[in-house]
Amino acid sequence: MFKKLILIGLCWICLITAKDPAIEEEELQAQNLLRAINKRTEENENKVALANWAYATNLTDENLKHQLEVAAEAAKDEKTIWQQVNLYSWRGLSNYGMKRQFSKYAVLGEAALPEDRFKQFHKTISDMEAVYSTAKICDFKDSEKCDLALEPDLTHILETSRNPDELKHVWLEWRNAIGPKCRDLYNDYVNLSNEAARLNNFSDTSEYWLYDYEDPNFKDDIQNLWEQLKPIYLQIHAYVRFKLRQKYGDIVSEKGPIPAHLLGNMWGQTWSNIADLALPFSDIEDEDLTLELLKQNYTAVRIFKTSEEFFKSINLTEMPESFWEKSILSKPTDREIVCHASAWDFFDKKDFRIKQCTEVTKEQFITAHHEMGHIEYFLQYKDQPVKFREGANDGFHEAVGDLISLSVRSTKHLRKIGLLKSEKDNPQSVLNNLFKVGLDKITFLPFGYLMDLWRWDIFSGKTKPEDYNCKWWELREKYQGVEPPVDRSEDDFDPAAKYHIVSNVPYLRYFISFVIQFQFHRAVCEKAGQYEPNNPNKNLHECDIYQNTDAGNALKQMLSMGSSRPWPDAMEVLTGQRKMDASDLLEYFKPLQKWLEKENEKNEVFIGWETSKRVCVKSRKDKGRQANADDVGVVDINN
Repeated sequence: MFKKLILIGLCWICLITAKDPAIEEEELQAQNLLRAINKRTEENENKVALANWAYATNLTDENLKHQLEVAAEAAKDEKTIWQQVNLYSWRGLSNYGMKRQFSKYAVLGEAALPEDRFKQFHKTISDMEAVYSTAKICDFKDSEKCDLALEPDLTHILETSRNPDELKHVWLEWRNAIGPKCRDLYNDYVNLSNEAARLNNFSDTSEYWLYDYEDPNFKDDIQNLWEQLKPIYLQIHAYVRFKLRQKYGDIVSEKGPIPAHLLGNMWGQTWSNIADLALPFSDIEDEDLTLELLKQNYTAVRIFKTSEEFFKSINLTEMPESFWEKSILSKPTDREIVCHASAWDFFDKKDFRIKQCTEVTKEQFITAHHEMGHIEYFLQYKDQPVKFREGANDGFHEAVGDLISLSVRSTKHLRKIGLLKSEKDNPQSVLNNLFKVGLDKITFLPFGYLMDLWRWDIFSGKTKPEDYNCKWWELREKYQGVEPPVDRSEDDFDPAAKYHIVSNVPYLRYFISFVIQFQFHRAVCEKAGQYEPNNPNKNLHECDIYQNTDAGNALKQMLSMGSSRPWPDAMEVLTGQRKMDASDLLEYFKPLQKWLEKENEKNEVFIGWETSKRVCVKSRKDKGRQANADDVGVVDINN
């Protein structure tokens, strides 16, 4: 009797769990369709990546022509797939993974453009990239020497020179070499990009760019994050302005924005290269990582081998042999290339590369870990369906390498791998190091935010072409508290001096990454047993997860998901949180913030900034007159 009841129970379970044959047939059809279009998409992505690589690593007209032809051919096929998907009734599928893949195929992107417009779109971007990548300027001291490139020449000057006239020359000539040549091209790009967005049923490109975050309130969330972060930025800004005024005198005003050319970086986006002018404890010997790398005969390859060893030590994946064979890790001398560092997935599950014009510097040492973080992400999700081979959101991808760099930057780690000679830390050297990290991380935040604020208003039509440059400086002042070293006009086009503007790369991802990398860092440091809240012996800023497989295994679980689930699901897997929150960043920098507040109060330093005396006018011919309110792109942060 008992056996009979069990059999009856099992039969009922069969009835409950058995699928309708029609549903099973529908899912089988969907599976077969996905298998076919995934294969075609992989092949297209591989061809496009190879053609893009060929051009980016050898900027010739022939390679550009080939790149555009391959992109156009792939776009045709993508459009066919898009039409197939939109004719197929996938929205009623019960299988979440299949339904999510179809939803990603249902948005085509730029390939929705007619073929001639698609080619024009990509050529416009390539033309701007070529202007950027081949630009040269003349030397400040030798006007006959006019072969200075951004990398390494101008970058090195901005990092090391303390001559304000030389810095102004480099800052201005770089923008003169690029902006005027790109302004009309950029307007063409905006029109074509918006046309593509509308063909995908978005109102404009800004809506298209925000779509993948899967949250209608995402803009508000980002604004709230910035409000959470603004107090610590205002403190470091005020302190750095105070120190720069001590160095340069009246070039830096007591209460105004900081002149952008004095910040050690072409865009004033990170300020660590001027740390020597502002260290909290300048009498403590600062162990220069660049000098130590050079002293120990580091090369580009050795820097990347050191990076790989970190990832292997936490049980992530070593680089495939082809990575070392096909990557470009140093700047070639026989051709022009796009030097901007980038990591590449060729969508065949085995070919992954980095392109970086590596110099042996502390900055490039950190960048190498960041780029290899992208490769690790590629490797962990390579077996996902092709539409899931991307970060949970684009900020996740940027955060992974930076997460590792938080350990790499720690004095604990640098000592472990022999790049610091001191035997132990003292509180002053720890705070000095935290300040240098803050000059990269905290100072970047408003720049990372305003880049896309500027573009969103352009795409939406709120900012007109005749106001591009002045709006740029309005936002630079409002959020960053920086100003140009000379007056600007709409004859200039200063945003083009930044690679991501001319190359159609959304930038909000970097702001996001600078927040969530600290959430990730806190999570892996807890897994590694190296961080405990309120334990002075286990501070977040001193954590190093090197050689800890518990931390690596937790990270691997999140990375392997790719974008198969919405990003809050991926974040929850690692951190237990479903929302972005700046609390962990503030926890990391808490000792620095307390020190800055005391120091600024002691020196009676003005917090914030008054309206800039620099003006931005409609035309250069107007610069000699008093600008009126319509001309000036300035905002008082204290209003």
